[in-house]
Amino acid sequence: MTKIAFSGLYGCLLAASIVSASAAGQRAITAEDYYQTVDSHSPLVSPSGEQVIFVRTHISENQRSRHSNLWLADTSSALSARQFTWGDSDRAAAWSPDGRYLTFISNRDNGSALYKIRVAGGESQSLLQLKQGSLVDYKWATDGDSLLVSISLQPDIEDPLTEKEDSDDKADVQVARHAVYKTQGRYRDESLTSLWRYQLDEQKLVPLTLESGFNEGEPSFSPQGTHIAFSSNRHPDAFEGAFSQSLFIIDPQGEQQQLNTPDGHNSQPLWLSDDSLVFIHRAEPYAAPDLYRYNLQQNQSELIKGAMDLAPNNLQVANGMLYFTADNQGSHTLHQLDPGDGEISRLSDYGYSLHDMNVSQSAEQIVLSRHHEAKLPELYAFQSGDYLPLTDFNQSLQDQLSLERYQTFTVQDSDGHAAQAYFLPPTQFEEGQQYPLILNIKGGPGGMWGHQWMQEMQLMAARGYAVVFVNYRGSSGFGHDFAQQVRLDYGGADYRDNMLALETALEQYPWLDTERLYITGGSHGGFLTNWITTQSDRFRAAVTQRSVSNWLSEAGTQAFPPASMRVEFGGTIWENFDYYWDRSPLKYADQVTTPTLIIHSTDDHITPIGQGEEWFYALKANDVETELVVFQGEGHGLSRSGTPINLVERLNRIIDWFDKHP
Repeated sequence: MTKIAFSGLYGCLLAASIVSASAAGQRAITAEDYYQTVDSHSPLVSPSGEQVIFVRTHISENQRSRHSNLWLADTSSALSARQFTWGDSDRAAAWSPDGRYLTFISNRDNGSALYKIRVAGGESQSLLQLKQGSLVDYKWATDGDSLLVSISLQPDIEDPLTEKEDSDDKADVQVARHAVYKTQGRYRDESLTSLWRYQLDEQKLVPLTLESGFNEGEPSFSPQGTHIAFSSNRHPDAFEGAFSQSLFIIDPQGEQQQLNTPDGHNSQPLWLSDDSLVFIHRAEPYAAPDLYRYNLQQNQSELIKGAMDLAPNNLQVANGMLYFTADNQGSHTLHQLDPGDGEISRLSDYGYSLHDMNVSQSAEQIVLSRHHEAKLPELYAFQSGDYLPLTDFNQSLQDQLSLERYQTFTVQDSDGHAAQAYFLPPTQFEEGQQYPLILNIKGGPGGMWGHQWMQEMQLMAARGYAVVFVNYRGSSGFGHDFAQQVRLDYGGADYRDNMLALETALEQYPWLDTERLYITGGSHGGFLTNWITTQSDRFRAAVTQRSVSNWLSEAGTQAFPPASMRVEFGGTIWENFDYYWDRSPLKYADQVTTPTLIIHSTDDHITPIGQGEEWFYALKANDVETELVVFQGEGHGLSRSGTPINLVERLNRIIDWFDKHP
């Protein structure tokens, strides 16, 4: 028997009748409203804590690119943001230790270079211009005399400041020698990221890790600036997909020391003091994260908190305490962790998503982005539970739109498995009318639906559809055990939770038209869309996005190496063939009758274009109404970070397909 629990969050009982009461002058959202949205991100509080520098990104006039420049705000003054740079590609700002200068990366002068500018004003000056390779990241040394720079270089380049000898007599070819040969959007070349120190007075680059032959990342100076910590996967099978990463220290003489950390993947090294670090450890890919402290004097690791249900995002140290954000019960919340006893305190309420956090050195100021499903993102200063708005870039658009908050409910099956679900009614609801319902399935299976700004849901409601969606088993934010319940069960627990959420909505809302049901999803949600239409003919139309149709061909063409697929699928396609094929929608494609729109992108290396093409072929072969929409040059992230005009086109095509099948 299905059990249904309803939430009273925000005064919205699921069983309550819905009344559409838009404020005077408000209108329904459109896909094209995306062009007006502004993103404020990457905030960095000044050493004094009095100011914050951040990146403001907006859509270009041709709707094909995004422009970004730097803005300043006072952390104690509401809506104090003001423009600081006027380039179209300024990003990655950092304060000098004395707070007098700002550095940033920009594509000015037809290249990507590091620039320096006085906070008091003036012209920016080029600080570092690479002739070869690319600048990945940088940090100021504590004394302000040098920078710690991460540079991606081809193995044969010894000096990125020298000009490359161009040659036109080479074929346009890339060679793969390792299992890890793809990344999202492109094929990998042999470039490696190494660490360098850039002496500001001499304008000299000194290599620190160039000879290692591996990638280095996450570098940071100790509080006194004498040592550098970083992470690197130097496992013999690092380029074959080995799940491993170690931590290293560079001393004042330039000598490297590998730290005595647990086997597995160690990351996010942060200095607590000059002789101690904290870091995150995972024993295996699907293990819960552990938090460790490392004592440099004793050369040993000490567990602070093991098997954390909250997976720390953007971990930071300030005034002896740790701060992080995390997926948490459908919200993305702010937390403080005491490294002395491992106690975690939640600092923010549920019902919002807090991202892009930065904590001042004193921990007295925290700046972050804050939003929910009916509130567009803005930047805030957070202190003692209060939020001071620093920006209102999206307020004009916000005031125009009629937006609804989600109604939350919990579904529980006969075996006691519970999942959190959401419902969004049509924007212009009228009593006595019947409305269609869309089941929208998230990707993952990790990740989480929740209280975050997502234009897609509001657009569906604005176009006359109710929407139901669920954090099915496998999702983040509900504990490690919950996230593991879909392991080796794709198309099982995840499928049942989605169908249970659909049935719950239909039972609760008699005004939903049971004959007009629609389904869509992307990535793992695309796989489930395909899978569900092989198991059920109740949907009027489907839109499957960046989906998997055939796990056998997916395994051999996507970016994850055999080592990763062994973990995810309990073996290779030769060791566990039946599971790969039995959970492939393609095996059952002859059972599909649902008219299906397939959305895929040419440069998707997570679910390559062949997955959409195979599904198109299968539906055509079985006389199912179908269209294949291919976005040229886009990758797996089309729905979030794709070319703006393509992102908007995708939104419209999804709902247009449903409208076409009333």
